[in-house]
Amino acid sequence: MKKLFIAAFALVAMATATNAQTVMVGGAAMYPTKDIIDNAVNSKDHTTLVAAVKAAGLVETLKTDGPFTVFAPTNEAFNKLPEGTVPTLLKAENKATLTKVLTYHVVAGRVSAAELVAKIKAGGGKAELKTVSGGTLTAMVQGKKVYLVDEKGGKSMVTIADVFQKNGVIHVVDTVLMPN
Repeated sequence: MKKLFIAAFALVAMATATNAQTVMVGGAAMYPTKDIIDNAVNSKDHTTLVAAVKAAGLVETLKTDGPFTVFAPTNEAFNKLPEGTVPTLLKAENKATLTKVLTYHVVAGRVSAAELVAKIKAGGGKAELKTVSGGTLTAMVQGKKVYLVDEKGGKSMVTIADVFQKNGVIHVVDTVLMPN
């Protein structure tokens, strides 16, 4: 429990330091005055995610007022998937599946790192997050890192927290989360 409090304090400090500030992601500035899409298209680390969002027809949704919390997988996260998975998902006939996978990475509302850690603490070490797709992600702290566990038992680490946008917040993750 002591480790949880230390990690929580570190994440709160990080959140306070970055709240409403411009953060660099994928070599590009993420401006808190721009929406999720307008920022994401500039990140060299999120070209696969942007292509997938476009293929799923979710651009306009993620440009609305939201707010949304997006756990944004990097290109490297998509590269961890079995060979051929991404090209298959990007096919028009697989739009429903792609949409389900992408919306599984989105939670309604703006959940900062500090709020997420508080939910984990209140939940005795775990917090369940309901995703826009209707699925559940389980958040936990291990060491000084926040992890998400998907419905299939896959684990993803938050590598960059609190990238605030005008319509939400992005937390960059290192693994694609998969719904049931």
